[in-house]
Amino acid sequence: MKSESVSKSLMVNNQIDELARVAVFMEETGDDWNFPMSLVLNLNLVLEEALTNIILYGFEGDARHTIEVHLKKTGDDLSIEIIDDGKAFDPTNVADPDITLSVENRAVGGLGIFLIRKIMDTVEYKRIANKNNLILKKNIKP
Repeated sequence: MKSESVSKSLMVNNQIDELARVAVFMEETGDDWNFPMSLVLNLNLVLEEALTNIILYGFEGDARHTIEVHLKKTGDDLSIEIIDDGKAFDPTNVADPDITLSVENRAVGGLGIFLIRKIMDTVEYKRIANKNNLILKKNIKP
């Protein structure tokens, strides 16, 4: 028996205030797909970290850009694909920060990507048609 697939998408602009819309979208999706609140909170954190990095570092100047967020659930598998036309950036090439160091001695940056890796099962990156494609997957078996 093949698992039924459901999907939802959201388009956001490259503005930090769009993160509030993303949080609402994730909460509504969690309700629609019967996700436990702990999972919704983790997924919202993942989206917030990934989108913040894209918005703050992915674009030159003040031009408006659209970022696509696609969620797909097939059985117990969830995938999140984030697509943007910003500067090429492969987060899978970023080394994990040394979290054993004190905050004062730790290099700035990298914690968001580290969190994404800890929460999600797989993190993949592809550059397709001058766009960044970040594919995040998680088994959400209850």
